[in-house]
Amino acid sequence: MTNWLEHSVQIEVDSPIDLVWGLWSDLQQMPLWMKWIDSVKVLEDNPEYSRWKLASDPFVFTWVSRTVKLVPKQIIQTESIEGLPNKAAVRFYDRGDSSIVKLTVSYSIPGILGQLMDNLFLGRIVESTLMADMERFRKYLNQVKANY
Repeated sequence: MTNWLEHSVQIEVDSPIDLVWGLWSDLQQMPLWMKWIDSVKVLEDNPEYSRWKLASDPFVFTWVSRTVKLVPKQIIQTESIEGLPNKAAVRFYDRGDSSIVKLTVSYSIPGILGQLMDNLFLGRIVESTLMADMERFRKYLNQVKANY
């Protein structure tokens, strides 16, 4: 039996939605700011699908995701179709000179991991990592803006 956990974090960034969307919608850039995401490869023959690798010692997980909803400058929603069971949604809110990015991640805990860790403890680790990822995104965004 598996358990599903869901976590949401959000951040407001001092950048217009066009720039925020442009960076985040290029899924292959995510390892630049997401600590546990080792790689993302959009499949050339079908860009609706992407191959993901999550690496956090000693665990490595892979999956293939399908984009189930894509509304430019509003939402990117994915779900795994193979490998680690998970779903994610990134929502974007335009505030003129700033933007809000809200990330929601849901995943099924593999049996071995569920046996090793308390779900509440795991949840705190995941949420703090996701929030740190959002802060890294803010820093990356500021670097991109500085180079323009």
